[in-house]
This record gives sequence, C-alpha cells and structure tokens, in this order.
Amino acid sequence: MRPSFRNRYLLLCDTVALLVVPLIAYMVRFEGLDWAPADTQALVLFTLIAVPWKLGLFLSSGLYQRLWSQASLSDLIGIVRAATISAAGAVVLGALILPAAGVTQVRVPLSVLLLDAFATITVVAGPRLLAKVLRSGRRHRRRASDPAALIVGAGPAGELIAKEMLANPSLGLRPVGFVDDDPRKRGHQLCGLPVLGSLDELPAVIRQHRVGEVVIAMPEARGSLVRSVVRAAGEAGVHTRTVPSLSEILNARVRISALRNVQIQDLLRRDPVHTDLAAVRVVLSGRTVLVTGAGGSIGSELCQQIARLGPSRLLLVGHGENSIFDIQAALRASNPEIETVPLIADVRDRARMREILGRFRPTAVFHAAAHKHVPLMEQNVAEAILNNVRGTMSVVDAAVEAGTDHFVLISTDKAVRPCSVMGITKRIAEMVVQRAALEHDRHFVAVRFGNVLGSRGSVVPTFLQQIEAGGPVTVTHPDMRRYFMTIPEAVQLVLQAGALGHRGEVFVLDMGEPVRIVDLARDLIRLSGLEPDQDIEIRFTGMRPGERLDEEVLVSGESVVPTMHPKVLRATNGGLPADVGDHIRTLVAAAEERQPDDILRLLLRVLVPEFPLGELGPSAAAAAAETNGHAAGNGRVAVTGDFGRNGDAAGNRNGNGHVHGNGHGEERRRSGPMSGSDRAPR
Repeated sequence: MRPSFRNRYLLLCDTVALLVVPLIAYMVRFEGLDWAPADTQALVLFTLIAVPWKLGLFLSSGLYQRLWSQASLSDLIGIVRAATISAAGAVVLGALILPAAGVTQVRVPLSVLLLDAFATITVVAGPRLLAKVLRSGRRHRRRASDPAALIVGAGPAGELIAKEMLANPSLGLRPVGFVDDDPRKRGHQLCGLPVLGSLDELPAVIRQHRVGEVVIAMPEARGSLVRSVVRAAGEAGVHTRTVPSLSEILNARVRISALRNVQIQDLLRRDPVHTDLAAVRVVLSGRTVLVTGAGGSIGSELCQQIARLGPSRLLLVGHGENSIFDIQAALRASNPEIETVPLIADVRDRARMREILGRFRPTAVFHAAAHKHVPLMEQNVAEAILNNVRGTMSVVDAAVEAGTDHFVLISTDKAVRPCSVMGITKRIAEMVVQRAALEHDRHFVAVRFGNVLGSRGSVVPTFLQQIEAGGPVTVTHPDMRRYFMTIPEAVQLVLQAGALGHRGEVFVLDMGEPVRIVDLARDLIRLSGLEPDQDIEIRFTGMRPGERLDEEVLVSGESVVPTMHPKVLRATNGGLPADVGDHIRTLVAAAEERQPDDILRLLLRVLVPEFPLGELGPSAAAAAAETNGHAAGNGRVAVTGDFGRNGDAAGNRNGNGHVHGNGHGEERRRSGPMSGSDRAPR
C-alpha cells in the first residue's frame, strides 16, 4: 500500500481525534457534561478554530509524508515539536484571542487548554508509534528462524549494524546481543539488545545463545583483536563477518553497514593511515602525472588514488596492453572528467621514454614498473638489470630532460643488504634516482616498503589457489617473516612521501610488525572454513635462491628520522659510492651484451659490496683473479682486483664494446655455492 494512501487514513484519524479532544478535556474539567451555555459556546468556537490550525500545522510539518512503520527518533521529535507548537497556539487562541475578540462570554479554562495540549500529542503520536510497533512485531516473528547473530562491539558501528539487521530481513540474521570490553556497557541494552559479556567470554556467549554467526562491528580494531575473534569463533564452529575497515569507509568504497566476510587484510589491520591530502593535492591537482607500470597492482591503485586528487591528465605507461586497457576503463568509469592517455611502452626503451615525456612534460612521475619475483630474477640476471636498472635510468633521464619536478621510485625492503638479484637491482635503481636528484636539484625520491597483500603473484593469491585446489599449502620455512601492507595503504604513503621529498631522499614506510608466513597460511585456511593440518596440509619446501628469513628497512650506515607524517620515515647517511654513474653504466653495458650471470653478479657486487657472491664460473673467476692488469675479449668483462666489502671499482667501456674494470677491497669474497639460506652475517 502506498505511503500517501496510508497517510490519508492518518489524516482522517487525526481529524476525528482532534475534534473529540476538546470535548473530553471539558468533560474532565467539569466532571461530566454539566456546564453553562457560555462554556458550550467557547468549546464549539475553540474546536472549530483550533482543529484546522492544528491540521494545517501538521501538514506543513510533513507528518503525512512519512513511512511511520519505519519511524525513527527524529520522526518522534518531529511529532512532539509539531504538537507542542499547535498546543501553544491553541492556548493563545483559547485564553487570549477568543475572549479579547468578544466572540465568547468566557474564556476557555486553563486546565482544559493544558489537557487539550497533552491529549493532542498523545492522539497524534499514538497511531504512528503503534504502526511502528506492529511492524516490528511482525518482523521479529518472521525472523525467528534466522540464525542468531552476535555483534562484537557495542559502539556506533555495532548500533548501526543492529538496526540494519532488525530493519532488513534480507540479511538473514537475527541479532541476539553484543559483546564488548567496556565494563560500563555490561548489563545495559543497545537497540533493545543486551550486552552479554566481554570479548574474553565470546566462546561461552556463543554456546549459551546458540549463535550461528559473529559480526565484528569495529572498523578501527587492530588486526590482533580481529584475529582473536576469528579464531575464537572458528574454534566454536561459527562463521565470522565484519564491517569494512575505516580506510575502506574513508575512501568511499563502501558503507559502514555493508557486511562482508573477514578477509586477510582484516587480520593484519593496523591503525588507519591519514594522508595529508592538501599537501599531495598541491603537487598533483591540475597537473599532468605519469605512472609507469600503470596496469600492475601498485600502479593501478596509484592511478585510482591520483585520479581522486584532480590531475588534468593521467598518463598510463605499461608494457601489457590488456592491463593498460583495464585500468583506463576503470578510470573512465570512476573519473570521467580526467583525461587518461594509454601509452604502451617498455621503460627500457630510452627513445620511447624521451618521446613520451618530451611530448607530455609531466609534472610528476611515479615509477612502479619493475621485475619483482625474487626466484625468477635469480635465473634471469640480465633481464633484472635491464628492466630494473636500465629501465629506471631511461625514465629518470627522460624526466630530467622534460623538466619533471617530482619523481617517486617504488622500491622495496629487499633492496636493504640485498641477497637477491631483484633486491640489488632495486638498490641500484635507488642510486640512479639519488644521483639524478643531487646533480639536477630535483624532487626525486625513492620509497621502500615490504610486501603488499593481494598483488599479482604474491603469497596470498598463491595460498588461496592452493587452498581451492585442496592443498597442500606450501611455505618455504616455518620461521620466515615478512612485512605486509594493503595496497591502498602503501599507495597512500607513497603519495605522501612524494609530497614530502626533496633531493634524492629515500623514504621508509612504517610497516608495523613482521608476520610469520606460516601464520598467514593458517589464517587463510581458517577463513576458507577449513582447519590447517586437518583439512589442508601445510608443507615446508625449503628456502629458494635469493630468499632470507627476515627483511630489513635500512642499508648499512643508514638511520631514520621522522617526517611530518608519523608513518613515513626518512633514511639518512646512506650516501652514494664513488663514481657510481660509471659503475652503473658498466653494469648495464654488460647486461646488454648478455655477459654470463656470474660476471653480472660480480659487477653487481662492485656497486653494492655486501651482496653475497656464490661460486664464480671460469670467466668471472679469471676476471676476479686478474690484478692490476687488463683482460679483454669479445663481449667479455675484464675485472681486476679483489671485490669485497668496502671495495671500490671503476669501469669503462672501450671503443670495441669491451668492458674493463679495476678495483680493490679489504675483505675477500666468500666462496661456496649460493643458496637461499646463504646470506651475509646479520
């Protein structure tokens, strides 16, 4: 039935009730119907004038345009306000206006006016509240068979979820109460539902009330608390859902009342990131911004968050056409007012990078394109160097020529005391950015952070695929730990660092506490409704080449100082090796000529002396053994001297395309086979 039709009945009901109310008030005042004719005249005139006044006021207040079966506190306040104003007007009418006008011989008694005022509020509010109560009763009867839901958190979010469950039968949940650690809430009710205990009492409350589902209504809760709730509910055989995190709500992705299954990022949830959008907007708003690797996990999120800051043009650079097509389509749907330019290009192509940046002259460049898979890069050393080092050089040099003011390199914690080819190439990429910033006085910076949840090829999607296939879930080592962030969190801090950076600085993001990979695997198995080591096997496979148990965030000799943002730290005193530009060019030239991997590793060691070397092949061993001499051959590298910690090297390329070098060092290189666990001393 339409609301307008229902409200017609309310209008009729109000008219009849308001006509009767003055008569009842007179009967109460005179204890029956025995009053003077003058009082009858006053009653009739008062009724004929007061009732239209009241109905007109109610109509103008919108009391006949509301769904009273779904009334709220604000609707009740509206009733009281309208009824109070109408009663005040009726008092003035009966006590002052009618006697003063001489139309009645006596005024309406004050007791009648007061009774009329209270009765007016009652007869107007009563039918509407009755409609609400009847609707609520029908809803509860209909939902009696729904599974009982226990809400964790009796705060504003919990209240909103309880109201949503009560008002929305399609959720299929029947709330039975709350648990909350605030002792002041114990024994009280919220939305008519009791606070049944503390979080420590969760298992007992689940058993006592036969709870079928637990809903976590704490968008700001830390990951440790979410983990404890999920594990307690899982042990009781109860499914868990949650409201979105605060970051999802602030980014306007979802409403707080949108329930969803608990995800792995909820278990790792930390304090929400607050970005100084004003500082970032000054750099990006109304400007041309370029993102390399724009179709990747980090690059696409960068594009989405940059688009919300209002750039005039967003350049999407990527090597894969499908991923660039996807991110451009997403941006056109979410931000149609921003010009997006898809640019299929390889960052290693210097001419293409110069052509793109020279044509569009972006104010800011975010360089996210890189090879990142550690074991793969151990077997493809030249490709790692060409993509991560030469690619960075190409983009940086083109940015300098194009007058780009801000450049942000997406780096990694694996660049710190690297034991992998991927890590060391990212460390050298940082050097490229630092060198350009210092030489050209630009706001070029690098940002280091650890693993991001859900990125392509990362551990979480891999584990989920293994769980879906029935296991086993493979973990390399029981003690392996990694830092984790969500992709949106990492990108927010990257943007913040870009606004804070000046000349060649390296920023380190506060990654929180490292997480054991095996714990992550167990949590994912439980979130899938299974039990680890029972339904799904966890198998340890051994560490892979280039891996280590723990990651670090600082290079030897570095320290960190705080910045204006509490989660963005500035690394200091890192410095650059002498003649770093010559060494990098030597390295890239050797990779371009496809020198053997052991020679390329030796050249990597020149730039980052702490990089551990495995057993050298014949060509590299001969080159390393040469002392104060030269050795040259077609497409070969001649390296003289011993390379080790605190070593120094300089290389140049002769006219025949051969690479020569000389160096010295205080600490001899290690020998022996290189494996995933063969790491430099901690």
